[in-house]
Amino acid sequence: MVLPAVGKGFGVSLQRVLIQLVSNLMARECISIHIGQAGVQMGNACWELYCLEHGIQADGTIPGSKLVKPVEPQSEQVDSSFETFFCETASGKHVPRAVFIDLEPTVIEYSKKSKLEFSVYPAPQVSTAVVEPYNSILTTHTTLEHSDCSFMVDNEAIYDICNRNLDIERPTYTNLNRLIGQIVSSVTASLRFNGALNVDLIEFQTNLVPYPRIHFPLTTYAPIISAEKAYHEQLSVPEITNACFEFSNQMVKCDPRRGKYMACCLLYRGDVVPKDVNAAIAAIKTRRSIQFVDWCPTGFKVGINYQPPTVVPGGDLAKVQRAVCMLSNTTAIAEAWARLDHKFDLMYAKRAFVH
Repeated sequence: MVLPAVGKGFGVSLQRVLIQLVSNLMARECISIHIGQAGVQMGNACWELYCLEHGIQADGTIPGSKLVKPVEPQSEQVDSSFETFFCETASGKHVPRAVFIDLEPTVIEYSKKSKLEFSVYPAPQVSTAVVEPYNSILTTHTTLEHSDCSFMVDNEAIYDICNRNLDIERPTYTNLNRLIGQIVSSVTASLRFNGALNVDLIEFQTNLVPYPRIHFPLTTYAPIISAEKAYHEQLSVPEITNACFEFSNQMVKCDPRRGKYMACCLLYRGDVVPKDVNAAIAAIKTRRSIQFVDWCPTGFKVGINYQPPTVVPGGDLAKVQRAVCMLSNTTAIAEAWARLDHKFDLMYAKRAFVH
């Protein structure tokens, strides 16, 4: 069997599934792959017919058959004709050897389900592929319609943070990904652990997205310190809160001082009490460098979780008693979009790499 050529991401996962299925195939056993609207609908009709032909019920069972397949079935006693298209499990269920792939995203309904994503966007100076601007623009076009909130990071910003804060001379992707992992963990901590003020995923969209298409918040995390510095630097709540508003700690290469905040969410973890948080936010509001748009109140969404941040043993991040992840929807993100658009226009004007 020849596997179809598919792209990265979903395609890689599909290929792994197919390879696993193919490796387990015996003689006269088939895998059916149904692609697209016509393929899926045709496949439904085929499998409906197969089930009727072999007497297989909707729950995968065959009436009157034994639950467990005999160890040494006799060909004259056991009908194994279904094995061409079906695989029998240990519990007696008959599972179709089939993969259904729909290529039309608009037919997928996620009613009242929040769709959040963490996107790594091209950096100003560091590039991993020539066609990065194409990939990012086309992906963002889809993201506008099919994602509720997209948290942005770029490799260069995280690279500089690792180099400056963690004293890593040449950060690897492992270093970068572990730092991103701390952000993702902070966003989902309220779903897993108890806290004074837990934040549900739906609340991110409610509090961070003023308009459906403006859903690209910046992410910041503090404190980012090495184990050596942690021995004499146990930062307070005001200190880690102030660190989130510093230009050098942004996970995307843009300066928030050049824009205005539309919304801001602070997610605290560990040894944090509401009194300290309120005092820190009150101090932030007095700073002139931090401005909100005039049509949005200067309110902060706050989450407080009792579970302190966990670090990978032997990793670069220090074990700290408290941390904060800031998600901010700011007009400063336009700086990153402008860079990306400029690179896209330069290439597309010459129709470079357009085949």
